[in-house]
Amino acid sequence: MEKRVISTQLQEEDYKIESSLRPQRLEDYIGQEKIKSNMKVYIEAAKARQESLDHVLFYGPPGLGKTTLAGIIANEMGTHLKVTSGPAIAKPGEMAAILNNLAEGDILFVDEIHRLNRQVEEVLYPAMEDYVIDVMIGKGESARSIRLNLPKFTLVGATTRAGMLSAPLRDRFGVVSHMEYYTVEELRTIILQSAQVLDVEIDEKGAYELARRSRGTPRLANRLLKRVRDFAQVKYDGKITYEVAAFALDLLEVDKMGLDQNDRNIILTIIDKFDGGPVGLDTLAASLGEDSGTIEDVYEPYLVKNDFINRTPKGRVATAFAYEHFGRTPKSE
Repeated sequence: MEKRVISTQLQEEDYKIESSLRPQRLEDYIGQEKIKSNMKVYIEAAKARQESLDHVLFYGPPGLGKTTLAGIIANEMGTHLKVTSGPAIAKPGEMAAILNNLAEGDILFVDEIHRLNRQVEEVLYPAMEDYVIDVMIGKGESARSIRLNLPKFTLVGATTRAGMLSAPLRDRFGVVSHMEYYTVEELRTIILQSAQVLDVEIDEKGAYELARRSRGTPRLANRLLKRVRDFAQVKYDGKITYEVAAFALDLLEVDKMGLDQNDRNIILTIIDKFDGGPVGLDTLAASLGEDSGTIEDVYEPYLVKNDFINRTPKGRVATAFAYEHFGRTPKSE
């Protein structure tokens, strides 16, 4: 399947826009109210005790603000943020070097922490628990282990696959928070704020239409705002209204429920080719010419959450809502 404008995965074009739009303080962060109120308490308590914050794990779908929250935690604690990712750290020595270069109170943010290999992960256990690491010096019979003390730091982990974290690592996080999809109203507020920063003229109805098709994800809302801004400038007078937003998003093949062509292919394949299901994941993937893991991790979460398909022990099934959305009539039993 082709590259998706509607993908919530970080794309090259997102780096620049996200860095300029990220809030710097908890009070400016929109959405995730439960996480926000709890983090405020934990941060204030840690600062009052003059201690480092407990280790924090954020999990949930991509594009919901996990990296942004890590930056806000560093700002609120008055410390520095060091950023890395699970796939970027291949050897235990690399993790040891990162940890050894931290200063007192620093925030170490590890994105996709579930992709750390086991040897690297084991370096983190004593580091998170006792703020020490064991380093091997020399080789062969003369090799010996020495223990290095680390500054008190906070590890902030982010993952889209909490189930893939090992129990020993997961248990070492004092704060575990699930990131929820955003409401349309929250996204509308984010879009209006982003439009101000980007100097884009937009009205309430235009912002609402963008929010409605943004799949509950701020990253996607900001990306679509940027794309629709181009249509507004070239095809209209520069202002994003409901008509402009609807016209541009229809051209981008993002429908009123936030579905793109790839989503529609999945649902309609289940409906038309497999009589609504059930159909096994591997069979569905082969029919679409797509990897089964990609369907399960990238496409299905939104379709399941919004009641387009159901996962059953026998396979994937199209729902009555999916039939209704596409104007199809379910076949009688």
